[in-house]
Formats: sequence, structure tokens, C-alpha cells
Amino acid sequence: MENKKVTLVGAGLVGSLLSIYLAKRGYKIDLFERRPDMRKANISAGRSINLALSDRGWKGLEGVGIADEIKKIAIPMYARAIHHKDGTTVHQPYGKDNQAIYSVSRAEINMRLMDLAEQQKNVKIHFNERCTSINRKNMEAEFENTETNSTTKIKSDLLFGSDGAFASSRLNMQLSNDRFEYNQHYISAGYKELIIPPGPNGEFLLEKNALHIWPRGSFMMIALPNMDGNFTCTLFFPFEGEKSFASLQTREQVQKFFEEEFPDAVPLMPTLLDDYMNNPVASLVTVKCFPWTFDNKIGLIGDAAHAIVPFFGQGMNCGFEDCVVLNDLIEKHKEDWSEIFPEYESLRKPDGDAIADLAIANFVEMRDKTADPKFILQKKIEARFNSKYPDKWIPLYSMVTYSPQIRYSTALKEGQKQEAIMQKIMAITDIENKWDSEEVEKAMLNSIK
Repeated sequence: MENKKVTLVGAGLVGSLLSIYLAKRGYKIDLFERRPDMRKANISAGRSINLALSDRGWKGLEGVGIADEIKKIAIPMYARAIHHKDGTTVHQPYGKDNQAIYSVSRAEINMRLMDLAEQQKNVKIHFNERCTSINRKNMEAEFENTETNSTTKIKSDLLFGSDGAFASSRLNMQLSNDRFEYNQHYISAGYKELIIPPGPNGEFLLEKNALHIWPRGSFMMIALPNMDGNFTCTLFFPFEGEKSFASLQTREQVQKFFEEEFPDAVPLMPTLLDDYMNNPVASLVTVKCFPWTFDNKIGLIGDAAHAIVPFFGQGMNCGFEDCVVLNDLIEKHKEDWSEIFPEYESLRKPDGDAIADLAIANFVEMRDKTADPKFILQKKIEARFNSKYPDKWIPLYSMVTYSPQIRYSTALKEGQKQEAIMQKIMAITDIENKWDSEEVEKAMLNSIK
């Protein structure tokens, strides 16, 4: 193997996992992380959003034999629990036969992945190291230590930028390439993290094995369970407007708004007002760029290549899938990076773009449609048809979440076809009363060419 030495910029989820994949193939990895070691430092909450680990992500973890380690810190969620304004709750199962997505704390899984990376004898993680420049010609990266201000220069055979949505590795590539395409898009909503603590004996105050959603049209709140009995709540809310972050300025306004919109949640949130006033508002960005690889020696991976909004729960899963695809290509091309990098880019770029678009569309679905009877009926018709004809119809959510063999770009195309069919089906007269009839089934079969 010629290429032995690898520099990784960013020891987040994808960087840490990629280092394990490459280390197991004999590469020597130096992993540079801008932040302090989160396992030692006291990193405050308020910006984490719990993550939903699903089949693509599990496949990435299984590929290096660490899925069982991560299962210890993951809680299965088998359904959406939809909380209506009148206090009633409705369950919408995610899949069938006990299919689940798994709630994990971003900090917990990152710390666990760092531990597992450091167990590889050929991985070294350097903290408080900010990437200041990458010289493509001589494959030299420069890092500045944020504590001592000293700089380190490191040469390597390969370099990966896995340093997130605002990657300095990507910026360096952008500055060194005169035809670098870059597009970033912010949605008009931001988010704020809140908490539902455990009950007096450490018990969960909402159903533990569900992802809780309070859909309210132009905004929503969600809650995901943590191992210690609390729920991480996230309010997704417009920045401006009548009901927005801008319009809630005082504790009284916050109290009134939550009592009107989320009456069943307020009694479970004793620190609501302090959390709301103190926790930051964060924005949500989609990043699309091209190219992802340079000189067959440098590659972007994870959010550095394709940052997406969190509404399909696929950001981490997509990044882990990048690692799987890359690993398969290393195998296929026997370490020949002049073959690996171009194919990695041509395979993953369409999938990164597709899941970005799907995630934005899913925001509308979660916020507006999960409480809409017509939408719920449509999903019921699709689920029934799928159970009778599993080879003819897989619902879009299942394609994305439970079918790692189906590419995101394929799921997007199929989903668009299915949606066009369902629009016609939902327009059938009296569909509410004959949704499970032979007539509807035949109409669907005839629509599938």
C-alpha cells in the first residue's frame, strides 16, 4: 500500500468513524479537532439536537464491528407520537414489524466514537487544533493550536475534510479551485433546545419509545428520549413574523405562547422559561458543493460535502453511509485512489443532493401534515398497499430510513412518482369510505407501470 499517512480534519461523528475504517486497513491517521476534548471539557448543551440513528447509520457502524457498543446508548423509537392542541395524542408507526429509529445524544455517540477510534493503535486525535491552510501541491496542512497559538504543519498522502457544515477544509479547497460550485441555503426557521426532565424517580414523563411531535402549521416542537430519563425538546420556529423568535421577547410572552400551543407539555417543563431565555437560537443550513475530491488525494465527507437540515433524521446516517461507500470502493479498486475518489464523488454527490431536498420536504410534512386527516389517510392507503404488494410499492419514508440498498437519489425519484399516483387516488370521490376497497387497489395497480 503506497498511501499510508492520512490527515483527517474534524473529529466529529463522520471523522471519527472514517478514522476507524481507514485504521483497520492499515492507514496511519492523524485526526485534528478544532474543539477541546469533549470527554474532558464541560461542553454546554443548547445546540445538540438528538440524532435519529437508522439502518444506513447502523450499517456504517456494523462495517467496523462497533454497532453493539453504540446500541448501549440508543433508545428505539417505534412511532411518531403526534400531540394535538386539545391534549390528545395519536401514534403513527414508523415502519412495520417493530421497525424503529434510534434516539442517540450527539455528544454521547461522538464521545463513544472517539474512544473507539483511539482504541486503534494507528489513530491519534489532536484537540484544540484549527485548520488554517491546506497546500494542495505538497499535501501539507497547517493547524493552529487555539490554546498556545503555536502552529503545526503536517504532510500526508491523503487528506479528508470531515469538519462539518462550515468546514475550513472545504473553504481551503474553494480558494484553491477556480471552478468550485458552492450553494448554501438557510430555511426561514431556526431552532432552540429545551428539556423535559425525568420524573421524581428518574422515570420518563412521556412515552419512552416514540419520537414526540407537536405539529402546529408554521412551526413545531419535537422531543426525543435520552438514556437518563429526560427528553431533549427542540422548538423549530420562524425567525420573524407573528409567531416567531422575534415575537417572543419576555417570560410572560413565552409562558402564554407555550400554554396556548403546547398545553400538555408545559407542566412537564419546569425550567421552560429559563431554558427559553438562556439557550441560543441556531439556524438551519443546507450546503451543496462540487467537486468533493481534489487531485485524487483530498476528499470532503459528511457535512463538509453535504450539510442538510435535520428533518429526515439522515444527516449522520448519510455521513456514515459515505464511509461505507468509500470503504467498498477501497476494496473494489485495491487502494488505487485515482479510481476511488472519482467514483466516490460520482456516486455520492447525487445522493447528497437528493437527501438534502428530501429533508426540506420532510420539514413541511412534520410541521403541517402529520396532523392532517387527509395526509394520515394517504399514509394508511400506502401502508396497506405495501403490505399486499411489497415488491411494487415501498413508502418513501421506508425507502429512506429502512432500505440502505436503495440510493437516496432513487428514493427521491420513486417518491415523486408515488406522490403523483397518490394525488390521483386521494381525488377519488368518497375516498374516506372506500380507501381499503378493491376499486382503490385496482386504480393503484393500474397506475404502476
